[in-house]
Amino acid sequence: MRSVDKLPDDQVNVSRNHPLSEAMTLIVGLCLIVGLVSVVIATSVDLLAPLVSPKAEAHLLEPIWEQIDKQMDATTQAQAKEVTSLLNRLSMHWVDRPYRFRLGIIKEELPNAFALPGGAIMVTSGLIAKAESENELAFVLGHELGHFRHRDHLKALGRGVLFNLILSMAGMGGGESVSLLGTTGLLTERHFSRDQESAADRFGLELLYREYGHVAGGTDFFKRLRQEVEGGNLTKYADTHPVTAERVADLQKEAQARAWGLEGALRLPIGKRR
Repeated sequence: MRSVDKLPDDQVNVSRNHPLSEAMTLIVGLCLIVGLVSVVIATSVDLLAPLVSPKAEAHLLEPIWEQIDKQMDATTQAQAKEVTSLLNRLSMHWVDRPYRFRLGIIKEELPNAFALPGGAIMVTSGLIAKAESENELAFVLGHELGHFRHRDHLKALGRGVLFNLILSMAGMGGGESVSLLGTTGLLTERHFSRDQESAADRFGLELLYREYGHVAGGTDFFKRLRQEVEGGNLTKYADTHPVTAERVADLQKEAQARAWGLEGALRLPIGKRR
């Protein structure tokens, strides 16, 4: 029997699928993997965050606070003293609070506010300037206290740290160049879920009522921001704290359901009392 030599098959290692189809399959697969990892991280952090004690949070805050304190000048220090007084009054209505709260002011025209681990709340000078009454600012502070009440800030930070760690292990992150302060600062860019925002709103509204005996002024800040957003001027606060008409309506419904007066005397804003 005589064998017949054959030329090698040039198509043996060539896929029969179109390259674009294979690329799309790879992209979809990676997206699914990233999505699954994200869900696992988020779920794990949400379960573990309540186990971290406020004392451990405060220890984490110290090196961050040292940098914040250095950045505040005499003007912002004076503002911080007044706003801290308001923050302390509000926090007194949270009877079983596990934190000793501190407040820092960032010199920036755009209004913004966010919570840091350990009991620190940061607000911008622009937010203070935009508040047309003490009541407006009180609601914003109460809202941030609500995030502390539900440990939302710690969950957001935990997710950010784990994501950065995974990216670094994959050679895609900043590694050691990402400072703790920089990582914590990502909180200002993270969106809390709708449920988290709503829960913080309700807690802030309750603190507002307990402090003033009514909730007048609580939604005024959001209403003005909505007008700016609709006019094409998206503020940083509105970017991370959606100020939709539905959100304002939910606050008003909550007040009515709990018989909290929507009308009442408004106090002069901080910095405009003299």
